[in-house]
Amino acid sequence: MGLSIASSKNCSEEKTHKLYITLECMLEFEKEEEKERVLALMRRFSSATRYAYKRLLEGIADKEMEKRVAEKHKLNARYVKDAVLIAKQVLKSCIERGQNPKKLVFGSRELFEKLKNKHLTGKRREKLRQRWEERRYYYLYSRGEKSKNGNLNLRFVNLNNQWYLRINLGSGEYVWAKVIRDAKRKGDKWIDFTWKLLEAERLGEWFAYNVRLKVRNDKFYAQVSWEEKIVEPVINKAYGVMGVDINAYPFHLALAYVSTDGNLEKFEHIDLREMEDKTKNQREHIAWRIGRQVVERALESGKAVVVEDLQKVPKGKRGDGLAKLRRKLHKWVYKSILEKIEVYARRLGVQLIKVNPAYTSIIGKLKYAPIYNIDKDVAGAYVIGRRGLGFEEEVPKNYRELLKDKEFLAYAIAKVDERINELKSELKKEKNEYKRNALKERVKRLRRYLELLLSYTRDSGRSEPATQQAVNREKKPMRGGTKFLQKSWQVLSTALAFSCLESFRDFSPLKRVILLGDWVGVAKCVSPSLPGQGTTASNCGSIQFE
Repeated sequence: MGLSIASSKNCSEEKTHKLYITLECMLEFEKEEEKERVLALMRRFSSATRYAYKRLLEGIADKEMEKRVAEKHKLNARYVKDAVLIAKQVLKSCIERGQNPKKLVFGSRELFEKLKNKHLTGKRREKLRQRWEERRYYYLYSRGEKSKNGNLNLRFVNLNNQWYLRINLGSGEYVWAKVIRDAKRKGDKWIDFTWKLLEAERLGEWFAYNVRLKVRNDKFYAQVSWEEKIVEPVINKAYGVMGVDINAYPFHLALAYVSTDGNLEKFEHIDLREMEDKTKNQREHIAWRIGRQVVERALESGKAVVVEDLQKVPKGKRGDGLAKLRRKLHKWVYKSILEKIEVYARRLGVQLIKVNPAYTSIIGKLKYAPIYNIDKDVAGAYVIGRRGLGFEEEVPKNYRELLKDKEFLAYAIAKVDERINELKSELKKEKNEYKRNALKERVKRLRRYLELLLSYTRDSGRSEPATQQAVNREKKPMRGGTKFLQKSWQVLSTALAFSCLESFRDFSPLKRVILLGDWVGVAKCVSPSLPGQGTTASNCGSIQFE
């Protein structure tokens, strides 16, 4: 990819830069016959370019030269003009470099001189000859034009979510080449380019892009270039942020508007269920629309956008007994929506901040969902927004006391152990292989929870030194505290879920725990079996603390 600043200007409301961007993709033809027809077109075009160059040296006028090129090489008017344009650019480049235009060798003089070397034989010579001929005889160029839907002769078209290059053979016939190109890295401009094409088709507002075809090692490549206006952010976090969290169940997007002092101003949801039971292409179009809605809401509120810096979304594995969930997750366009939000933010001048996604959901549901009486998804978006503003999340005082309460931890351990035994009993009775796999996965997960709680109780006697607390009053991370803080949130999430909650979506009971520290009163509402009573008491009595 090549970037160069072409020009810049200041606007009254926003500052913009124009960049000239070039990307490359590979082309694949369905039939050998189509490939040969394109090669023949490239030979005619490259010959037309060389012919036009010689006429320029002779001083022939443009109109006369274009007429001669068209008659000799049987190209349409647009290809003829482009061949003449390339010839003029080559001549101009020769003069600027101080070279003799009459001694120019198309295809590279350096390669040509090497080919003249008689000591070069065999495969090395053949490979060199191939490189020279590909550069001399096989290229094609077409200028873009807004009024011609971006490009008249070489046009990118999306068919069923697959990109193709429609190649005009110059005689009213077309060849369709499949585009082989994916976004290969973070921030890849190919995402921007395809977005611009989809938007242009939807709105009918096209942009010009130039396309150049080349052949290297018998493979076809297309280089696309266009001029892009980059808007510098005019909306930033100076007036707060909007945290964004995407959730699979229920399938929606949660938005939390956060003031600069870290308080929750308002929240809303965007339903994503319309993406269900849609084709990949339809989901892609909906994702673009959702991305635009999110950024437009940020513009209206004058806030920057904060999203998770997501690298990979776990989508389950075959044989885990969770086929329905896997199907849903494989259609879940989490990263796709975030990419669209990022593209629109750049286009519309809204600052986009990416934050570490670790424990945002856990912190949200345990700390803010009960206090603000909001669902866990909005709470997660709120934590994302606060993190974008630089706030670190401390564990509330009464939660810290729970982490020291051996009776509370013993009760939670007993409840997890009890649930494991229940699942084991179900597993013995279950005959269906897939249902058994699902039960086994749940048992494995619960065993991980149990080991987490047991390891924490073993280490509970060792407290963190005061100099290694997670944050100080200036909200700066302190040495050695992050790992301890993360484990604290994990332990709390597991212990509270099994001791104080009936539903993993209703976290309102935890308000009493946060404010009063009364976990026993909350646990009684969930289960009458408390430490000192019945089966759970005997389980708790068997727990040994070191």
